[in-house]
Amino acid sequence: MKKNLLLLILLITSISYSQITTTPSPAIASGAVTLNFNKTGTPLAAYTGTIYAHIGLTVNGTRWQNVKGSWGNNATQPALTVVSGTTYKLDLTPDLYTYFGIPNTSSITEICVVLRNDAGNMQTGDTFFNVGAFQVNLTAPAQNSSTIIASGTSFNVAANNTGGNASYTLKANGTSINANLSTSSYTFNDTNITSNRNYALETTQGSNTVTKKFNVIVNPGTVSATMPVGLVDGINYNGVDVSKATLVLDAPLKDFVYVAGSFNTWQPDASYAMKKDPVSGKFWLELTGLTSGTNYTYQYWVVDASPIAGTPSFVKTADPYATLVLSSDDDPYIPALSYPSLPVYPAGQEREVTVLQTGQTAYSWSAATTNFVKPEKEKLVVYELLVRDFDAGRSYQSIIDRMDYFKNLKINAIELLPVMEFEGNESWGYNTSFHMALDKFYGTSSKFKELIDVCHQNGIAVILDVALNHAFDRNPMVRMWMNDPDGDGWGSPSTENPYFNTVAKHSYSVGSDFNHASALTKNYVKRVVKQWIQEYKIDGFRWDLTKGFTQNCTAGDETCTNAYQADRVAILKDYADYSWSLDPTHYTIFEHLGTDSEEQEWANYRIAETPSKGIMMWGKMTDPYNQLTMGFNSSNDISRMNSTNHGFTKNRLVGYAESHDEERLMYKNIQFGANLNGYNVKTPATALSRMSALGAVSLLIPGPKMIWHFGELGWDSSIFTCNDGTINDSSATLSGDCKLDKKPQPQWVNNWSGDTNRNKIYTDWAKMIALKINEPVFVGTATMASGTSLTPNIKITNSALAGTQLKDVLVLANFDLSTQNVATGFPYTGTWYNLMDNSSINVTNVAATIAIPAGEFRIYGNKVASLAIANFEKKDGIYLYPNPATNYFTLNTATSRVQIFSITGQLVKSFNANQTAAYQYTVTDLNKGLYVVKAYNVNNEVQVMKFLKI
Repeated sequence: MKKNLLLLILLITSISYSQITTTPSPAIASGAVTLNFNKTGTPLAAYTGTIYAHIGLTVNGTRWQNVKGSWGNNATQPALTVVSGTTYKLDLTPDLYTYFGIPNTSSITEICVVLRNDAGNMQTGDTFFNVGAFQVNLTAPAQNSSTIIASGTSFNVAANNTGGNASYTLKANGTSINANLSTSSYTFNDTNITSNRNYALETTQGSNTVTKKFNVIVNPGTVSATMPVGLVDGINYNGVDVSKATLVLDAPLKDFVYVAGSFNTWQPDASYAMKKDPVSGKFWLELTGLTSGTNYTYQYWVVDASPIAGTPSFVKTADPYATLVLSSDDDPYIPALSYPSLPVYPAGQEREVTVLQTGQTAYSWSAATTNFVKPEKEKLVVYELLVRDFDAGRSYQSIIDRMDYFKNLKINAIELLPVMEFEGNESWGYNTSFHMALDKFYGTSSKFKELIDVCHQNGIAVILDVALNHAFDRNPMVRMWMNDPDGDGWGSPSTENPYFNTVAKHSYSVGSDFNHASALTKNYVKRVVKQWIQEYKIDGFRWDLTKGFTQNCTAGDETCTNAYQADRVAILKDYADYSWSLDPTHYTIFEHLGTDSEEQEWANYRIAETPSKGIMMWGKMTDPYNQLTMGFNSSNDISRMNSTNHGFTKNRLVGYAESHDEERLMYKNIQFGANLNGYNVKTPATALSRMSALGAVSLLIPGPKMIWHFGELGWDSSIFTCNDGTINDSSATLSGDCKLDKKPQPQWVNNWSGDTNRNKIYTDWAKMIALKINEPVFVGTATMASGTSLTPNIKITNSALAGTQLKDVLVLANFDLSTQNVATGFPYTGTWYNLMDNSSINVTNVAATIAIPAGEFRIYGNKVASLAIANFEKKDGIYLYPNPATNYFTLNTATSRVQIFSITGQLVKSFNANQTAAYQYTVTDLNKGLYVVKAYNVNNEVQVMKFLKI
């Protein structure tokens, strides 16, 4: 069972490595067995980390049964132990029945093994070991093979065995068709075969029975028939008759296709052979007699009976356009709490299957989604997150349960790492195999729609990360046209593949590389776009790895890949046009990270229209911002956080200091931060204290901005943290790299709610985001000097605003290691207000410096930020935020006492000690509801204000 890679695809031939053996040989099911492995000469030869076994059995003739754990899950798959040097072993004790959890009455004939590294991107091939002293050798045909024949022809079966005479029984579709009760060499010729046959040759000697399985596929002679109008690839539900559905498959160069499924007990006859449309060449078949609300499962049996080269090919595959896919490898490990009533994978089948259900009840969207108005591109603050690692529940429900957290942070968009059906259960999602299907590990389709609905109800847009540069090996369009030298059903795209390149046409090869010049690929991509916009009301896409959308380069040519490519520009504009044709306000974001000349083509594209278009570009600024937070005065030029410095007509740069792909800022601060006279950035408290300033000089720059989850709490776990909490970065050798590993349960759930240092970042960033979203000045123009500096100076102005409004802002920060007199350059003299607390200063000299302590910042405006602070409770100069509050609130002034009263006047909590400004008053113990706060300042003056506990 060849598995799929999460980082780079290594071309590994699946053979039976002589370096893998068993003791004893052959293995005995009723006793202990040791698997021995010498890695010399294998793909794992240079690997020094833990080696894991993907291991199962052949039972009753079916391979890969009772598999231990799931691929890529190091917590459930068995690990080999080192014997010495390059030699490893795995003990299967006390016997195979117990080890694999199988009844001792079962007929075990083989052990099935693939060995891999911990990341799953290095592996041996499929290897099979005989079990039992009694062995049967199937000489014709090959075990588990599929033979394609013409109707009416014959088929020969031959086998022999060890240990003298045995009894042979040959069954076809479960019925005995021939028997020889005493022979050591069996032959039979099955004649005049007119229908598909699943054979099982059962051989018995004494108490031992061995079953060998194989099948015959009969060419039905494809019927040419005009396809009904209006059908699309995939499942077409009948809008009038719920007992019918029509399947459509576009399979150029294929001779015939059967539909096998639960509706024909997985034994299709000629009535389930798909017809072929004479004009489009597409295969199609109308299913009848379906019951509304019933989950049916099916596959296509796709046959190329006359290939240009090689032997006829037969592939069992799910529907490329499936919206729900079942997997025998992944589904058993999906928590029932996340996906209740998961449809059952059909017993006895292999590969992925598609679920079909007529009469489905449509999700009832709220008016908030139906009437949702997306936040302006210029005001977007995107919160990027991986569902798997955001909360201990690792589900859509977990995100819904944390909605108050997002609201209090004031963000207005969430961007999810890919949630389309990916290979395995625990993944970043970029190893996508079915782009139109929702992966089941995080929850149901209805639950995902509920998440989108709840986000819209709270003014938050939802953006999906989509990986359409490539697909992974389970993808049907890969498998229908593939090189499969070992015949195990896995391989790379062949030269006949109409969707994929045989090798990547760019230098960032991942999985199988889509050929976006192909009309079929373009149709597939547009169907994917339509599915998520129309079915799920998704507000935007972040297109992963857009550099790969060219056909002009080669896998090793970095210069070509990074240079301007006209075909890539045209292809991606076409996809953007299609998205906008479905939703004129759809967010289109490219992760290109390329040259300004190419990115300008997209950022300025259709920019003058109403509504204004323009593709947003990812703006990676991690390195210079991390240099600032670490305190190093080199390579810290942040001027390219500004769209203008890229030549964009409008603010279309989704700038960020941190994303899913880079080492965490706080981790590097603590590991490598600078130190001067006791001010040490490596000290966690000091490092955290500098992160508010990072927000000031990043989030407030005009244009869309993004933060990676828990950056607002100073998440300091390395990106290379492994499942067990250790850190392992061996990416240079592609071994031992834990970058993609599931991270330990997020600390914020348990330990961070009362961490003042972390919560200050959250509170400060919330205030900055409120400023950015609500104050029109922040859609204006930024002036930023290029070059290195530890004291960045950012001037923001919106000349369209009146002089009575907040129209000019000056952002100053000190990332040095001691207090600095920071140059200001106020636009004019007069009263200027600190927008974080609305205190004021009188500027008489625009060039005067301001002393700012190390790691701190100042945000000055010509007027009070009255629109932004409407989001915070204000009373005569004292501000309470966040409001509503979940765990705590903060006041912007020092206090001698703070009292909290119920709305009926009952005192419910008191803080009687002197506290500084920005102290966090804990309210986790209060019930939800409206409260009144009485705050006494150091002069014992009282201010009264309200807040809502949620």
